Amino acid sequence: MTGLFADSPLPPAQADATRDDAPLADRLRPRALDEVVGQEHLTGPEGAIGRMVAAGKLSSMVLWGPPGTGKTSIARLLADAVGMRFIAVSAVFSGVADLKKAFAEADRAADAGQRTLLFVDEIHRFNRAQQDGFLPFVERGTVTLVGATTENPSFELNAALLSRAQVLILNRLDHDALGKLLEKAEELEGSLPLTAEARDMLIASADGDGRFVLNQAETLYNAGIQEALDPSALGKFLQRRVAVYDKDREGHYNLISALHKSLRGSDPQAALYYLARMLVAGEEPLYVLRRMVRFASEDIGLADPHALTQCLAAKDAYDFLGSPEGELAIAQACLYLATAPKSNAAYAAQKSAWKSAKETGSLMPPQHILNAPTKLMKDIGYGKGYAYDHKADEGFSGADYWPEEMQAQTFYEPVERGFERKVRERIEYWDKLRAQIRDG
Repeated sequence: MTGLFADSPLPPAQADATRDDAPLADRLRPRALDEVVGQEHLTGPEGAIGRMVAAGKLSSMVLWGPPGTGKTSIARLLADAVGMRFIAVSAVFSGVADLKKAFAEADRAADAGQRTLLFVDEIHRFNRAQQDGFLPFVERGTVTLVGATTENPSFELNAALLSRAQVLILNRLDHDALGKLLEKAEELEGSLPLTAEARDMLIASADGDGRFVLNQAETLYNAGIQEALDPSALGKFLQRRVAVYDKDREGHYNLISALHKSLRGSDPQAALYYLARMLVAGEEPLYVLRRMVRFASEDIGLADPHALTQCLAAKDAYDFLGSPEGELAIAQACLYLATAPKSNAAYAAQKSAWKSAKETGSLMPPQHILNAPTKLMKDIGYGKGYAYDHKADEGFSGADYWPEEMQAQTFYEPVERGFERKVRERIEYWDKLRAQIRDG
């Protein structure tokens, strides 16, 4: 170990031979790529990593996936598989000086004919300028860069670095993959003191994180429990797993997108599920309510004018009650939105009208609908000829309200769903009257 760098001249799998007192997750680290569970789409013969290893040559890459899915293990095994030196840098603890040292070591190794794999854990934590510092060394082939990140690279890594590295996506470990990890633990430590149902509960609580499930298994082993725990007993023994959710990053945007699209697709069950995912994980309820208010206007509009009212009422109820009681009002509004008739006609009309307003500039409205608060304005024709609709037959004058230099436009086109069906009938009725008045 050199400072902040893990640099071993031995093949990584040999250099990492673990002590008997090391954590269970470390003792069970795979020693070959074919022992990595849950990522066969990458490490298998047809996977991107499998093909590179078979060819004996690696290209720079970014391993993107949730915590505990094997990113670090894969990086070390890659170096072993193709006979490269392995240097590991953590973006949490390292700075520019550490990177310069790593590159200098790689340069010396290259002069001796030895290739270096530089593994950068949590690479997204380096700022843009620091990321730029990798470019010349990657381009020259001084290092083969393997970065690991839990964050979306398209948001967190600069374009220049992404253009020189292949992004490989690691899967969240599914039930079978987590089960295989527990089987490996049991081969080493003996049977877990769990009923079949409790074992399934432990796997579910891991939320796809292999390190977490092994750490919890180790807690059970260390406790010396003699009788098998059922789900209730396991829940009391282990601390509750908090859902993986970063309110400032991709988890936040993924779930609000899923909620919005489930509402738009009129699936109340899925919408309620994603609402629960967000609120249980600690999302700010008022943020969710703001998005629901937006949805009521964008995706429902006048197909059900009460949708907006329901959302605002839910906001007031939550302000009044707080959590957890007020969350029921949010759930009620969510179900209302999901089951309401849908129309984006108001949203489309707004976009079209705003576009027209920008294109037409400062056209003057026709004089007959302008107020004339002064004598001068009356003298030059403001308000002259205005037809007061309440005095017209059927309360409708049929006047032309558009600027003289502009043709009448159609921005809003109601759909044949919900209340907008009635609105459409009204507009068609007025259009017919307007045509009759215009034609004399």
